[in-house]
Amino acid sequence: MKKAAFTENWTCNGTSVIVPHDAMIHEKRTADAAGGSAHGYFPGGIYTYEKKFFISAEWKEKYLAVEFEGVYKNAEVFLNGKKLYERPYGYVPFLVRLDENANYGEKNLLTVIADNSKLPNSRWYTGSGIYRPVNLYLSERTHISYQGVKITTLSCKPAKIRIEGKLEGIDSAKEYGVRMQIQDGETTIAEKFVKVNAAQSGNEKATAVAEIELPEARLWDEESPNLYLAKIILEEGEKILDTAEERFGIRKLSWSTKGFFVNGKATLLRGGCVHHDNGILGAASWEKSERRRVKIMKEAGFNAIRSSHNPASEAMLRACDELGMYVMDETFDTWYNRKNKYDYGCDFEAWWEADTTAMVERDYNHPSVILYSIGNEVAEPCEKKGLQVGSAMIECIHSHDHTRPVTCGTNLMVMGRAAKGQGIYQDGETNTTSSSKEQKKESNNSLAFNIMASFIGSGMNKGGNSKKVDAISSPFLDRLDIAGYNYGSGRYPLEGKAHPERIVFGSETFPQDIWKNWKMVKKYPYLIGDFMWTAWDYLGEAGIGAWSYTGGMPFNRPYPWLLGGAGVIDILGNPDASCRYAAVVWEKNSKPVIGVRPANHPGVRVSKSVWRGTNAIESWSWSGCEGNKTIVEVYGNGATVKLYLNNKLIGKKKLKQCKALFSVKYKSGSLCAIQYDAQGKEIGRSRLLSAEGEKRISVCPEEKQVKAGDIVYVDISVKGANGIVESAADEQLNCRVKGGVLLGFGSADPCTTEAYDTGKFKTYYGRAQAVVYAPETGTIRVEAEGEHSRGEAVIEVV
Repeated sequence: MKKAAFTENWTCNGTSVIVPHDAMIHEKRTADAAGGSAHGYFPGGIYTYEKKFFISAEWKEKYLAVEFEGVYKNAEVFLNGKKLYERPYGYVPFLVRLDENANYGEKNLLTVIADNSKLPNSRWYTGSGIYRPVNLYLSERTHISYQGVKITTLSCKPAKIRIEGKLEGIDSAKEYGVRMQIQDGETTIAEKFVKVNAAQSGNEKATAVAEIELPEARLWDEESPNLYLAKIILEEGEKILDTAEERFGIRKLSWSTKGFFVNGKATLLRGGCVHHDNGILGAASWEKSERRRVKIMKEAGFNAIRSSHNPASEAMLRACDELGMYVMDETFDTWYNRKNKYDYGCDFEAWWEADTTAMVERDYNHPSVILYSIGNEVAEPCEKKGLQVGSAMIECIHSHDHTRPVTCGTNLMVMGRAAKGQGIYQDGETNTTSSSKEQKKESNNSLAFNIMASFIGSGMNKGGNSKKVDAISSPFLDRLDIAGYNYGSGRYPLEGKAHPERIVFGSETFPQDIWKNWKMVKKYPYLIGDFMWTAWDYLGEAGIGAWSYTGGMPFNRPYPWLLGGAGVIDILGNPDASCRYAAVVWEKNSKPVIGVRPANHPGVRVSKSVWRGTNAIESWSWSGCEGNKTIVEVYGNGATVKLYLNNKLIGKKKLKQCKALFSVKYKSGSLCAIQYDAQGKEIGRSRLLSAEGEKRISVCPEEKQVKAGDIVYVDISVKGANGIVESAADEQLNCRVKGGVLLGFGSADPCTTEAYDTGKFKTYYGRAQAVVYAPETGTIRVEAEGEHSRGEAVIEVV
C-alpha cells in the first residue's frame, strides 16, 4: 500500500495544530489537578481533532485507510459523522478503513475524539490527543496487507532469511505473482518470484512465502547496525497491483544460562528505562526527537532501552534500528488490578490480546527489538487468575513471534506483599469526586510504593530474597523466557543455585548501584544486563528522583513540581555526572570524569531521593560562589586520582568502586583530575574550566540546515567569553522565532510555574532549549533575550 504522511491541516477543538500534537502540554497546571503529581499537575480533557480532505472520484474502487500511531486515550474515529472505530489504549497503532464510508469527488471530514478527561489514569505524564503521527494508506482492493510482511532471519552464516507476504482481496479465479527483492542501497542483491494460486486459499486472503540466501550479507548488531530494504511487489500478469517496502536487519537471537547472544556473540545489556514524553514538547513524538534521544544515549554508553511502561513509538524503533540500540518493548503498566481509578485496568481484560498483538506485529521487522515485556510490577501473578493471564500473554506473543524472548519487569517484593494481602499499589476504587481531600489522596497511586522505597532505600533490593517470596514468584518467573527483576539485585547471586535454568536481568535498578550491579553482570553468565531508572528524565511522578534544596519528602512533591528528576540525562538531553559514572563502570570512558555538586546552596541541607545517587554535574563555573564548600566527585578506572585546583594539589585518593570524593572550596579557574594505574603511571586526565569575561546569551542550533516540515533543536545558554556555560547565573529569557514555529521553549528545572509554550522561561544551571518547526523553505531566525544581553541564530530551511 502507498503510505503518505497525513499530519497537516488538523484542528484541535477548533484551533489549527501540527500533528503530532500533545494537547495536555498546553493546559494550565494547577495544584488541585485531579492527576496530581503523577501527571505533573496537568489537567486532562476531551479533545476533538478534525481534518477536511479531498477524496478523489478515481479512488472509488481503491482500498483507503488511515493509520494512527498513537492517540491518548479512548480514541473514537468518525468519517463524515459516522463512527468507524474506537481504541481505548493510547500507546498502540491502529488502522481505520475509510473507503466504505467515503464521499468520493468531494471533501470529507475526519474526526477523532480523544477523551483523557478522567484522571488519574496513569502513574506518569501521558499527554493527550493525537501525539504520534498519522498516515494515509491507498491501494488496489487486491493488495498486501497492512503490516503483512514478516522477515525472519533463519541463519547468519551463511545469511538466510524467510519472507512472508500476506495478501488481501484476491480473486479465487486468478493467479498472482509476488516478486521479492532485497536491496542494499540502490542495488538489488537478491530476488525471488513466488506464484500464488488464490483458489488454494479458499478465501480472499493468502500468504506468499520465500526463503532467500544472502551469502555476502552484513549482519545487524549494536556495533554494526546494517540495514537492508525488502521490496514486495504483488503482480497480476504484467500488472503491478501493490508494493510494500520494509527495512530490516539480519540478526539472530539466542539465550541460555550461559548468556544472551546476538548473532552468536555474547551481549551484555547496558540499559536505561525511558518514558515516552519528549520533555518541553510534551508527549508529541517527532522523528527528530526520538532519533536525537537514542543518539545521545548511545553516545553516553547505553546499548539498550526499556520502553517504560508501554509500547515505544515507531519513530524510536526506527532510530534504534539505524543507530544500533537494543529495545525491550513493554506492553502495560497494569493488568486487571488497577493502580489508578481510571487506568488501563478498566480495559485490560477486553483489550489486552488485541493491544499485545498490535505491538508485536508492529515490532516484528525491527531488529532493534530483542525483548518483549508483558508488564511492569504487576502483582496479579501471585494468584491463580493472574498466573493464567500471564501464561496467556506469553502464549499470545509466542504465537505471533517465536524469535524473541518474553519477559516482565517483576518486583518480587511487590508480588510477595500482595500475596499476603498487603498490596502496595492502590486499586483506585475510592470515589475521587466525594471530597478534595480524597481526591488529593488518590491523585498519585505510586505514593504507597514511593513512600516505602524512600524509607527502605537500597534495602528493597533484598525484598525478594526470602524463600516464601521465591515460592510465590517462581511459578510465574519460570514461565517467562527471561526473568526481569525490578530492584531485586539481592537475588542475582542466589539464582545460579536456586534456579539453575533461569536467565535473569535487572529490568529496573537504582543508577547509583551500577558498579555493584555491573560487577555481578560480568560475574554471572545467567545475568544478562541492567536497566537503570531512569536513563532520561521525564514529566510527571513529580520529584521522585530529585535532590531538593527546598526541603520536603523526596516523593509526591507538591505543585509546582513538574519533573520526575530521576533521569541521568535531563529533559534537554544533557547527561549528568551519574550518567558519566555509568560509562566509566561500563569501560566506555577511558578518561576520568569530574562531577561537581551545585556550589550555589551554601549551608543548605539537600533532601535526597533513593532514585538518585548524586546531583553532581560537569561544571566548575559557579559565579558568586567563591569560598563555598562543595563535593567534587571523580570517576575513573584507575587505581588512584589526584585533583588539582588552579594547578594546586587538593588531594590524592584511591578510586573505590571507580569513585573518589573530595571536599573543595569553590574558586574560579581550572579543576583538573589525573588518574594513575597501580604502578603510578598516568593513564588519563580531564579538566573543567570556569566561564570568564562578560556573560552573554548563546543561541546554537544543533543543525544549521533542515528540511521543510522538520524540526530543529536549539541550545540556548548563558556563556562566558570563553564559551563555557555559567551554572550559577540563571536568567529569565524571552525566545522569539521568525520564519518558523516555536513548538517549545524551556529548561530542565524540575520545579517551576513556567509553561513550555509561552516563549518565556528561566535557564536552569545556565541552560535552556527551544524546539522550532520549519514549515517551508527559506530562513528561520531564533532570538533569545535576557535582562543584559541577547543572542540569535539563523537556520536555513531547504
